[in-house]
Amino acid sequence: MADRLFQGVIHQMKDVVDRTIGVLNSEHDIIACSDLSKIGERLDVGILMQNKEFYTDNSYTIKALGSSDNNEYFVFVEGTDPISEKYCSIMSVSFTNIKFYYDEKYDRRNFIKNIILDNILPGDIYLKARELYFNGDVSRVVILIRSLDSNDVSVFDVVQNLFPDKNKDFVININEHDVVLVKEVKNDITSKDIENLASSIADTLSGEFYCHVVIGIGSTVENLKYLAKSFKEAQAALEVGKVFDTDKTIVNYDNLGIARLIYQLPTTLCETYLKEVFKRGTIESLDHETLFTIQKFFENNLNVSETSRKLFVHRNTLVYRLEKIKKITGLDLREFDHAIVFKIALMVNKYLKSNPIKY
Repeated sequence: MADRLFQGVIHQMKDVVDRTIGVLNSEHDIIACSDLSKIGERLDVGILMQNKEFYTDNSYTIKALGSSDNNEYFVFVEGTDPISEKYCSIMSVSFTNIKFYYDEKYDRRNFIKNIILDNILPGDIYLKARELYFNGDVSRVVILIRSLDSNDVSVFDVVQNLFPDKNKDFVININEHDVVLVKEVKNDITSKDIENLASSIADTLSGEFYCHVVIGIGSTVENLKYLAKSFKEAQAALEVGKVFDTDKTIVNYDNLGIARLIYQLPTTLCETYLKEVFKRGTIESLDHETLFTIQKFFENNLNVSETSRKLFVHRNTLVYRLEKIKKITGLDLREFDHAIVFKIALMVNKYLKSNPIKY
């Protein structure tokens, strides 16, 4: 489509410029030209630019679109005199701006970015997808990569190199810390496979570039219009993980369990729940040793003998501590129902202290 755009502009210019003019692609093929018979030919011009503003051979003056280190498109003008250079400069500026506005309107990555950021109406998504010949009914997942370091490494460039297929996978800069990968997935790909993929991205960034990241994974969606939902889930996964799974690098929204439920509750309801659970005393009345004992008791599936062994204390000592907790809170953690209530209460309290950000 860009070729047709360039050709249309050149067609309007050919009566003004009394020389053969055109556009080359990165392979030096002529993709648009005032002399239609030359379209498809390749200019044998070797390596273009070499840090020069202009490149000339025996017949043409050539200049890159935009900066001299751009190697995607080049403009050329017949002749090697100063007038040819002037025409080249004018064409380079013109076509650079044309391409910019073209990319804004037709670029697929920009289209995906507008979807995940809710900058496009749902009804317009199908129209735009059809205009871009975009398959909207393919399964995709949003993977949010958040950099925790301030260094010179471009996470965007690294991830872009890891996923070079721009027709299937889209890498998008959200802000200075967040990069999104919208990954096309096959039907037989499992949630574990996606987590392994995210893990390989994190390992590459940390192992080769010393860049520490955390990665949130949204749910897999089967339609373009649900990508915004997957993106919000990936954001929520990082926020929930920051509260409940601080040691995890990869947080999958589908695996958050009770934490996801708590995150979706209004804070006022959470505060009410804590007041109801701790009627006899606040959770702050439990000292660090008691809370550590509770944590280990939960980790060992409410097994008194196993917990006392892991804590290196006598069984009777642990029973005494559990009785003390029962006296303070009214909850006997040896009873399954009471243990569930207490476990959720601890998570709710941790959630409220984190000052949650809702998306």
